[in-house]
Amino acid sequence: MYEVTNFINGKKITLTERKLDLFNPVSGEISGHVHVANAKTVDLAVQAAKEAFSSWSQTTPAQRTKILFQYKYLLDAQKENIAKIITQEHGKTLSEAMGSVQRGIDVVNFACGLSNSLKGSYASQVGTGVDSYSLHQPLGVCVGITPFNFPAMIPLWMFPMAIACGNTFVVKPSEKDPSCAMRLVELIKEAGLPDGVVNVVHGDKETVDALITHKDVKAVSFVGSSAVAEYVHHTAISHGKRAQAFGGAKNHCVVMPDADLDQAADALVTAGYDCAGERCMAISVVLAVGDEVADQLIEKIKHKISKIKIGPGMETGVQMGPLITKQHWEKVKSYIELGKQEGAKLVVDGSNDKPKDYKEGFFMGASLFDHVKPTMRIYREEIFGPVLSVVRVPDFHTALTLINEHEYGNGTAIFTRDGYIAHTFMEKVQVGMVGINVPVPVPVAYMSFGGWKRSIFADIGMYGQESIRFYTKLKTVTQRWMPGGEKWM
Repeated sequence: MYEVTNFINGKKITLTERKLDLFNPVSGEISGHVHVANAKTVDLAVQAAKEAFSSWSQTTPAQRTKILFQYKYLLDAQKENIAKIITQEHGKTLSEAMGSVQRGIDVVNFACGLSNSLKGSYASQVGTGVDSYSLHQPLGVCVGITPFNFPAMIPLWMFPMAIACGNTFVVKPSEKDPSCAMRLVELIKEAGLPDGVVNVVHGDKETVDALITHKDVKAVSFVGSSAVAEYVHHTAISHGKRAQAFGGAKNHCVVMPDADLDQAADALVTAGYDCAGERCMAISVVLAVGDEVADQLIEKIKHKISKIKIGPGMETGVQMGPLITKQHWEKVKSYIELGKQEGAKLVVDGSNDKPKDYKEGFFMGASLFDHVKPTMRIYREEIFGPVLSVVRVPDFHTALTLINEHEYGNGTAIFTRDGYIAHTFMEKVQVGMVGINVPVPVPVAYMSFGGWKRSIFADIGMYGQESIRFYTKLKTVTQRWMPGGEKWM
């Protein structure tokens, strides 16, 4: 058994006796405990960040950059070890974990060059003898509430950008896999970050509520389900915080009759089943244009599903690890049963697929539905598991309409060789991130991440230039120097 504590002002600390169980998703057994932060613990973390802000905000961008470069060096050196922590506690395969850590490091790399974007602008003679200039100034104490599915990547999308802008930070990672966040802050302390600039508290709703209502917190960034995202956003802004809350998704992929169906099938299997479907950018709905396309795609996907190796993420050759918890496994299983009840055709049922030596683990194979209708709950709701649904549509415009009418608008994709169709799709689809012959269109670090509709509560995206907008406040100065110094001339 191992214990995960809070990290406040550069030290591991525990103030309460309340703990939550941590599970090994491979065996299903309790493997450790995480200590829950109550309101007193949260206040201690926020006060540490507030005290650190007075000096950190005055640190030069060059000094911040020096620490971030050293942090990137340490992350690069420790990438595999961090990935192993993720695999052991979350369950995803080591290669998936390595890839997610690298996506986080990419944002740290971008943060290293942020000083150029923080310099503001200057305009002389906006009026007679009058100049004007703008400044990007830090907010203060910022909070990041991160999900279980990417325990390294999403924290690294948040706090490096925030501290590069001169803020201090409190991370609240998922209580299901909190160890990775602890390792991340240990490494940035090793890189030279002053104590109190980044802190970690653990827990559930009690901890979240204490953070998003704390009088000294200036901004809140959240990633999770839409219901919780809406709650966090509403609560935070009602308490005077700047807030961005990223919610759920139901990502559609349109496959046109002219598409390379082998390429599309490969992409759909990867986009639908990698990370066991536990990612907000997973493709969960295929809009197959025409029955011929649907029939061919299903046969190709069925063949590829049969070759997916399920097992512990540390084992060589494994392509799909377990789900995060038993409760989540039961939720995904219930959606598969619901789909059958609703009348969809279950072409491949992976709900009970488990490696023979790990029957108590939270494993589930890939499932594939055909003849899914837009009225069905398995179409409308986010399943967040290895379940792919095929909806047959007669034409491109029907596919586009279905995407635009859906309540979620996180990511989408289209497979086609037709430039006009691709351009029309890009222009008219009501979704924040679009892939054209690319199944998972997560933006690179110097762009920005963010969906539309109920996939986001806010109007500012994450990382890239959008992070500068979120983690700074704009001050514009208009100045005139009056005559009076002629005697010194």
